[in-house]
Amino acid sequence: MAVSSLSSCRGAPWVATPLRPRRTEKLRLLQVGVGGSIAPADRDQLKGHPEVVFTGFCDVDKNALADVQKQFPEAFGCADFREAFAAHGNDFDAAVVCVPDHNHAVVMLTALAAGKHVYGQKPLVQQLAEVPPMLAAVAARPDLITQVGNQRMGYTGRQYAVDILRKGLLGKAIEAHVWVDGPPDKGNGYFYYGGLKDPTPPPEHVDWPLWLGCAEDAPHREGLVGLRWRSSWDYGTGQLGDWCTHLLDVLYYAYDLPAPLAVLAHTRHASDFYHAQHVHSVLSYPGGGQQFARAVFPVHYCDKGQFPSRRSLGLPPGKFQGTGTLVVCERGVLYVAPEGHLEVWQDGQPVDWKALPGLGEVQERNHWHSWVDTIQGKPGAFLQSPFRLAAGMAEAGLLCAKAARYPGQELLWDRGKVAFTNHQEATDTIVARRYRPGFELPRA
Repeated sequence: MAVSSLSSCRGAPWVATPLRPRRTEKLRLLQVGVGGSIAPADRDQLKGHPEVVFTGFCDVDKNALADVQKQFPEAFGCADFREAFAAHGNDFDAAVVCVPDHNHAVVMLTALAAGKHVYGQKPLVQQLAEVPPMLAAVAARPDLITQVGNQRMGYTGRQYAVDILRKGLLGKAIEAHVWVDGPPDKGNGYFYYGGLKDPTPPPEHVDWPLWLGCAEDAPHREGLVGLRWRSSWDYGTGQLGDWCTHLLDVLYYAYDLPAPLAVLAHTRHASDFYHAQHVHSVLSYPGGGQQFARAVFPVHYCDKGQFPSRRSLGLPPGKFQGTGTLVVCERGVLYVAPEGHLEVWQDGQPVDWKALPGLGEVQERNHWHSWVDTIQGKPGAFLQSPFRLAAGMAEAGLLCAKAARYPGQELLWDRGKVAFTNHQEATDTIVARRYRPGFELPRA
């Protein structure tokens, strides 16, 4: 088995995937969702791999679909992802899923059920009840290679942070603080909280019922098809859900965290349509053992740049960046930014973390190409963010985002029961959704 240098610790989730038989042909890709802010970047990265060819595209926006087909005239195109799998299933080997959050699970589970490798955008799911089916699907098809959109883990600083924590180079972990800057109070961009828009006819070039997909029938509102779905309750996951994969990943890779035991959220406000803002959530994980200093490992996850007090952590004066992940350990404090800037303090003073005894060697990686290389069975292929771990990160982000509907109430979470064991109302209202007929989740 090809093994990364980061896989030296027992139980490490970063062990490279066992090599698959080498393919002699190119990997044929279907992209579901071709426009917006993420899909073009994913497509550009993947088409740069010499062993990739796009053979199909699917989008509910016929203008976006027409534009991309001009670039790939040999590829098939359709509006309905179900048609792509039913009519063109023999024309592609893997699916790249870049649709809005609310349709992540139904498209990705359809791909897995069809025996396709999947690259899926974060967060992997939009409902807590979608976590177990996703985990069951990947467990049932270990031959399929999955990867969540988590390109920032390619930076060496983030990989070194994982190595330091997993090897316990700063001692056992005591607690973690994770925060993201924003969202804006109002704004008109990536996140929008400027007030509920009146219903309007959908654009003629967009198939609105297909855009809704598994969500219940609802009127079109200005901006939803573009970016504003990200801040909405029915279609997005808010700032906490949007960033959870990029910030909680270090903790999940270092400690292979199980499902949280509980979540407690505080918030400034919430509405029926939008996710809450100014949320400070606390996740409680099982602790103890060789990794954690206490019986419970708490993780504080906040938006609006709510970082911890440096003084309370015994750190010198300064200011954290707007977004980051910080872990307090017995023998030091580690901070890493999304783009990989890494700092370590011991006894309240900054230290050269590169000189920590036992630190491994890592290299910067293109995580899109890593997914392809793993599928193609290339020696040394390194899969960074498989769905097995990405589902847990999504679960954590969703717990924090959705618990804001019940501020100040600690909700005890049981993944196996897919329920909050101490709060039936929360179980009934923030765990699952009703799926429109024809868009139910396929079974593993």
